[in-house]
Amino acid sequence: MQLFKSETSIRFMARRKMAMLISGAILLASLLSIIVQGLNLGIDFTGGILVEVGYKKPAELAGVRSALAQGGFDDAMVQHFGTSQDVLVRLAPRDGMESAEISDKAYAALSAASGGGVELRRVEFVGPQVGDELTEQGGLAMLYALIGILIYVALRFEYRFALGSVIALVHDVLITLGIFSLLRIEFDLSVLAAILAVIGYSLNDTIVVFDRIRENFRKLRKGSSREVIDASLNQTLSRTLVTSLTTLLVLIALAVFGGEIIHGFALALIIGVLVGTYSSIYVASSSVLALGVSKADLMPVEKEGAEAVDAEP
Repeated sequence: MQLFKSETSIRFMARRKMAMLISGAILLASLLSIIVQGLNLGIDFTGGILVEVGYKKPAELAGVRSALAQGGFDDAMVQHFGTSQDVLVRLAPRDGMESAEISDKAYAALSAASGGGVELRRVEFVGPQVGDELTEQGGLAMLYALIGILIYVALRFEYRFALGSVIALVHDVLITLGIFSLLRIEFDLSVLAAILAVIGYSLNDTIVVFDRIRENFRKLRKGSSREVIDASLNQTLSRTLVTSLTTLLVLIALAVFGGEIIHGFALALIIGVLVGTYSSIYVASSSVLALGVSKADLMPVEKEGAEAVDAEP
């Protein structure tokens, strides 16, 4: 499918320095936010108590938060779960109080505010040790994914392409995390899953561009490395934009109609797709050009004795 009627001739690499400055500024802001503020970790990572309650009538979240605040739970996180009558409450652990005591006190506050029109559905407790283990395992999952990608792309293409793809992936992940840190959006296991999905999506887009760059380096007789990369980006531009737009349509629908329980997951993917589309064009390709890739690096190696065979009558 072609998004444009004729092939474009945009000089992407001519604007790579400006793009690098923009990326650098956003990355710096993201890193500062992550270092200074950190991420707003959810109960999956910090530990705490999860209480699910059901109301006889649709519940207003503002009223639920007010009832919990009056009961001494100002920091409680409240969201609908499934229907407007089901509410999920996340409570942070407290020193000197057992988890059962905390959940009972919170339920008592909700029951008193609703006049007994609320039913306790379930209570779950995530200990701090489990949260620490999940944090460590989540970080290792991203690290292993990046190492695996580095090895795969180095074998599939060339080591400069591998470095370019990893630079683009680190760029995408850091900016996504930075936005979550700046906006203080809760970071839980579903968001971590979205970050890993962003790595896969961004890599897929980058591999398509790299494959065309390699093909054009071998096919085009004339032209500098910058011109070959520009031509490759223009040839894959329609595919890149169509794939991103169709993916975004699904993700926006998921964010709008999917409910609060998956809002963070959808938002992380939306940010990742937007940043990943940009990085596959500017960050990955610019990195490969900066690392000095040339036609000689991608030409197929001739087998020994091939010239002698060709010379025979």
